[in-house]
Amino acid sequence: MQGQPAHPDQRTGRAGRTGRHPVRVRGHPQPGGGWLMLDDLPGWGEVPTPVGRFRLGPVRLPADLELLACWMNDPEVDEFWALAGPPAVTERHLRAQLDGDGRSVPCLGLLDGAPMSYWEVYRADLDPLAEHYPARPHDTGVHLLLGPAASRGRGLGAQLLAALAEMILRRVPDCGRVVAEPDVRNRRSVRAFERAGFRAVAELDLPGKRAALMIRDRDAGPVLQARLPA
Repeated sequence: MQGQPAHPDQRTGRAGRTGRHPVRVRGHPQPGGGWLMLDDLPGWGEVPTPVGRFRLGPVRLPADLELLACWMNDPEVDEFWALAGPPAVTERHLRAQLDGDGRSVPCLGLLDGAPMSYWEVYRADLDPLAEHYPARPHDTGVHLLLGPAASRGRGLGAQLLAALAEMILRRVPDCGRVVAEPDVRNRRSVRAFERAGFRAVAELDLPGKRAALMIRDRDAGPVLQARLPA
């Protein structure tokens, strides 16, 4: 299952269009909802899930570039992420976040210690996405891709999405909703979000795609046995 990058109108895509990434001071109050509160994602630690122990790790350049560029050049991934090409293409996409203001955090997803997924967790209310739906302060967005082909089609995406949504809602008390906007053509991704407790509430015309707006509300309760430590 593949997601799609955050703020698709601000990334380098198939046409090679680069975008703007406004830079603010990390950790300072931001318009539309207080503090960013996403800087310590890799410090949230491991959580047990039915498919193994899951945690987010920081993306480190250049150490992780070869692996991530390899994943981006998989045709199944490239269909929705549009970042195939030499490693420099992936590096530009990552550095826009790593050197940015902290509103979008790229992470490696590790299952039982092995890197097998890439995640972007971002402040949806501070993202261009907020221009396309009635955003609320501290709405937090999620995008992912499962890297190794062997990880796809096994239900892992839904289990890990459920676990991460629960982590976000527990760790960020001001966040009442986790949102996503997969391409409507990506039925595998939409189904995984649905199984993880997200509901499809609208279709959005975004730059480069028609998206399904998926929302996981705080009051939806745990799903898929995504067990979190007390």
